Amino acid sequence: MPRFPLPKSLLLASLMLTPGFSLCATLAGAQEEIPVPFIEGADLPAAPLADDFSMAAPEADRFPGATLPACPPGSSLAYELPPASPFAGSLFERPKLTGNWLGLRDGLALNGVALDVSNTNFYQGVASGGVNETFEYSGRGDYYLNVDGQKAGLWAGSFLTLHGETRWGDTINRDTGAIMPANVGMLFPQPNGTATALTAVKFTQALSESFVVFGGKLNLFDELKQPYASGRGVDAFMNGGLTFPVVLARTVPYSTLGAGFAVLENLQPVFSFMVLDTQNTPTTTGFDNFLDNGVTLLASVNRPVELFGLPGHQGIGGSYSTGQYNDLNPTPWYDPNTGAFGVSTGTVDGSWSIFYTADQALWVDSNNPARSWGLFGNIGLADNGPNPVRWSTYVGFGGSSPLVSRPRDTFGLGYFYVGYSDPVQNLAPRLLNLGDDQGVEMFYNVAVTPWFRLTPDLQVLGPARGQTLPPNVRDIDTALVLGLRAKIDF
Repeated sequence: MPRFPLPKSLLLASLMLTPGFSLCATLAGAQEEIPVPFIEGADLPAAPLADDFSMAAPEADRFPGATLPACPPGSSLAYELPPASPFAGSLFERPKLTGNWLGLRDGLALNGVALDVSNTNFYQGVASGGVNETFEYSGRGDYYLNVDGQKAGLWAGSFLTLHGETRWGDTINRDTGAIMPANVGMLFPQPNGTATALTAVKFTQALSESFVVFGGKLNLFDELKQPYASGRGVDAFMNGGLTFPVVLARTVPYSTLGAGFAVLENLQPVFSFMVLDTQNTPTTTGFDNFLDNGVTLLASVNRPVELFGLPGHQGIGGSYSTGQYNDLNPTPWYDPNTGAFGVSTGTVDGSWSIFYTADQALWVDSNNPARSWGLFGNIGLADNGPNPVRWSTYVGFGGSSPLVSRPRDTFGLGYFYVGYSDPVQNLAPRLLNLGDDQGVEMFYNVAVTPWFRLTPDLQVLGPARGQTLPPNVRDIDTALVLGLRAKIDF
């Protein structure tokens, strides 16, 4: 094979512009080591280069007769390949469908900016039982923008998180006979119609490695997470009874203005405290009625616990709201002047809830600690009105697939029970006839590619509505709910 000698100046210039290449020198009598390209007026070795330049050849063979500048101990003249992009790969191997955007994603990451976009579609229906045996299509989009302030040229320890949401289509949440939604992901940012909203604009400042403060518009569904259970209805369980402590539904809004702090241990929060506006404002700024109805205080302690060398957590939390809520205990009245009867409802100040959560890994992949499966659980208690939920619980297990050939798949099996408060069940027993909610859900999340997940879902839901209906009214049977979820990460 013919060999073409390269001009010395062209060769050195090309090497100096190559990422990962370093050429070092120690000047006679100098106290510090300075790279040759930055020595003004320095003379390069005058001996001609060999006509065969091989990066694998010894240095003396590359530059015959030349004396190379000495390198610091432990360093060498070497070519290092730049690290591979985390977004690179073929269509069926890369983590995002649209890849690296011609290098733009890598460039944004170097400047502390990460943009994640996903689309989730649902086809779900009541196969038998429930109120109506029907199937519906719906979908949602999620848009996350995360900014590392230090890399973006701001100050150290600052972070900005934005979450935008879009929903469209119809659901079967009202067709199951249960109160807990069979598709919690389609409740937000609003439960019906087509809507797009910015539900989180959160600024975080780390004051040390163990203490951070944050504030802004907070998405509490993003904040309240539990291993193996949480997932906003798009990654894990779909039923609302298995995605968050239901006793918080009265006092903790979905999206609202607030602030708080967290104490960290190994970069994980072990104690957090928040002050929240009681108004739920996912589709507005929240400033128009800010603090018009008091505040909610939300605190939680979550400690890491190891059992037989496997990771887990034990936590307890609670909320208290100073806001005014509708009194669920109706007051009958009689007007002697007109002989009219009626029922009135007033308001009551304050509402509270407490809850306990736990999760425990039963298996962790020794080659990849991020892969594990285990148990999870939650139990909570709230006031017996104005909170419509008196108590709730869920238990289950899930996590990474135990199938060695399917390392990206996940699964889950869970049971939930929601007990409604006495005022709710006694409000209109002949018309509403509300009982308690309970159900079972199981899913298997198939990673068709790293960016495309297809999830069959099965739910068996007991009817909370119409458990003992008046005569001539059809009974509502246990609902069998089938669903298929498809999520694409762009």
